[in-house]
Amino acid sequence: MKRVKDVPYFKKIREVREFEFGVFYYFEGLVISEMKEGVVFEWSMAEKAVKAAKEIFGEHKPIAYISNRINSYTVIPTEWLKFYKNRHQLSYYSVVGSTQGSFASIVLEKMFFKESLRQFNDLEAAIAWSLQKIENQQKTAP
Repeated sequence: MKRVKDVPYFKKIREVREFEFGVFYYFEGLVISEMKEGVVFEWSMAEKAVKAAKEIFGEHKPIAYISNRINSYTVIPTEWLKFYKNRHQLSYYSVVGSTQGSFASIVLEKMFFKESLRQFNDLEAAIAWSLQKIENQQKTAP
């Protein structure tokens, strides 16, 4: 499975933020995460990445988020309500994985993100979908 640094789109990077739980790559209108192996991901961690996104993009810009699941990690199910309530300008969400385990929580995630959630086996396909969605949203914005 490809890492963010392995795809040609990486040359368009705006900023990288490394946290104790994973690495977040910030592009124009796009955030890609790669969590560390074995992390139990909770809202207090996500808050740090959201704060960084606000610093980089501002408060009101639409954002697509890609979870590049190169490692195995867990999201506490009860934390999804906090993620959903605080998703702010997160417009599109995709999950990239190559194993069944990569998509294990996607059923729960679809409850919160409905049509704006897609799963992919290829990071570059997820990037292309996300950028197209953001571009279409910006074209229709007043």
